[in-house]
Amino acid sequence: MTLKRPMPKFCDRRKIVADPARALAFCPWPIILLGERFTMMRFVSSMFLSMACVVCMLSLSAQAPAQAVNTIDPALRTQVDRIAAQVLQATGVPSASVAVVQHGKLVYTHAYGDARIAAPASPAVPATPEMRYSIGSISKQFTATAILLLQEQGKLSLDDPVGKYIPGLTRGNEVTIREILSHTSGYQDYWPEDYTMTTMNHPETAQEIIDTWGKKPLDFEPGTQWQYSNTNFVIAGRIVEVVSGENYWDFLKEHIFRPLGMKSVWNSDQHKLTQADATPYYRHALGPLRVAPKEGKGWMFAAGELAMTPHDLALWDQSLLARSILKPDSYNEMFTEVKLKDGKGTHYGLGVEVRERNGHRSIEHSGEVSGFVSDNEVLIDDGAAVVVLTNQDAVNAAGTIASLAAPLVAGYPLMAPEQQALNIYRDLQKGQIDRSLLAPNLSDYFTPEAIADYQSSLAPLGEPLSLRQVHTEQRGGMTFRAFEIVYPGRKLELTTYTYPDGKLEQYLIAPGE
Repeated sequence: MTLKRPMPKFCDRRKIVADPARALAFCPWPIILLGERFTMMRFVSSMFLSMACVVCMLSLSAQAPAQAVNTIDPALRTQVDRIAAQVLQATGVPSASVAVVQHGKLVYTHAYGDARIAAPASPAVPATPEMRYSIGSISKQFTATAILLLQEQGKLSLDDPVGKYIPGLTRGNEVTIREILSHTSGYQDYWPEDYTMTTMNHPETAQEIIDTWGKKPLDFEPGTQWQYSNTNFVIAGRIVEVVSGENYWDFLKEHIFRPLGMKSVWNSDQHKLTQADATPYYRHALGPLRVAPKEGKGWMFAAGELAMTPHDLALWDQSLLARSILKPDSYNEMFTEVKLKDGKGTHYGLGVEVRERNGHRSIEHSGEVSGFVSDNEVLIDDGAAVVVLTNQDAVNAAGTIASLAAPLVAGYPLMAPEQQALNIYRDLQKGQIDRSLLAPNLSDYFTPEAIADYQSSLAPLGEPLSLRQVHTEQRGGMTFRAFEIVYPGRKLELTTYTYPDGKLEQYLIAPGE
């Protein structure tokens, strides 16, 4: 896609390859048409046209932005590759495409698996970083940014009632823009399902969605609960159009995509992805992968309509880290957890989840549309981000990869109890244990039989993808800790008791839930 610009700077190679007859429409090279007085007009014009498009395609190859980036530390790259490959193997998801930002800079893009699986008449197509995937609800942060830009321009306020701009909404004079951007409005979600309903096979306008779901009774009093709702962002997208006087897509293109150099972005609400992009898949239970149906036009408007490469989503993440599109106060509003009227937190800002990882802020969001699941984690305090895009719906491989890779990318060290627990785990896989760490009871517990059982059952599992503490409390004069040990497709639970002098009274491993 050429982002609907009237005269693109570069030919779109995907369109030229997919439809050579349309190549001229996207070729920006000037073509001199000979006047009618020349009898050779048709021949020479045809020659010039052909030559121009050949030059255009060569120019594209030379000037198109590189999607493959590999300046990451090799050891970290190996860890990220292992996580992605093993999670895909465990879940059966066809492919994942990943981008990594470190110290505010894009350092790695890589794709794993097959963007298109083998079919009787065609071989499998490996995924590449140049392929686009739908990012689903990660699109919501772009809608929130559009609203914040309009606030900066003095054209609206987050505390304006939505009814000021969209008439006829239920209690539109009470629900605020801030509440729709934070999912605290009470408007009912029009698409909570993880599959495409038959009604979505047909086109639907944003106004029709608003008329059906935005005029129902509220699910709760505004500001009293947090409940995820795509309807909120359809309303927000229409507000962008009403206030700016521009088409929503054109507004994003002008104010976000072009300034950030996000050249791959595609409006998947209006246009199906091309053969050069990832193919969407789904399964019935544990059945074979099948090509996922495309939603009808209009259903993803402003709530989940964007598709792009991980490279370009990482450019967006860089802008969040650098705070380059909005003013500082706007980012503060976007990244601040919205509180309910009773003071309870929501873990949600404006179009983004607001989390804490190892005491550091993390701005996150996942996304799902038919055939695609995505996850984006931006570790604001650490200048790091991980983008993961996958091409099978209803499976959270993207979230698993991102959550395992993000602490490594941010460089979070293991806490001392985690490091000790991991060291003991590795020793037990080798059939040994350091008894100087153990209190008498635990030393007695680890008989030769126990150590042999630990080794025979744990050694085949290899190195875990992660080991992290998930709970701690005081009991019996000791510190109790629970750890989660993660492998592709399975988890183990480790529990320990530690005396004040550091000796371990318990170290037990069991299957995790």
